[in-house]
Amino acid sequence: MPAEPTAARQSFGDIAPHLAEITDKVLFGDVWANPVLSPRDRSLVTITSLIAMYRVNEMPFHIKKAIENGVTRDEIVETITQLAFYAGWPPAMTALPIVKKVFEEAGV
Repeated sequence: MPAEPTAARQSFGDIAPHLAEITDKVLFGDVWANPVLSPRDRSLVTITSLIAMYRVNEMPFHIKKAIENGVTRDEIVETITQLAFYAGWPPAMTALPIVKKVFEEAGV
């Protein structure tokens, strides 16, 4: 593992070091690094899934990462609009204040 602590090791490495290690190596080191999908596309798929499944704890991190990976504010909002019809109104409405806060923090 890298000497510099990763987000996984900072968040939960003290309590679940093996989970942090495989998060770094498998999820981010293998899955996210696979060139078949761009980081931008992976971010869009990820935030779509998180919103649809009410995964509010993970949303802020991945919405910020999506912005860093080139997903625009308008694309994120339109994703939520699309999800309102396919995943349901409540998941879309739950995501909006989270997205708004991330946008404010990111200055977008």
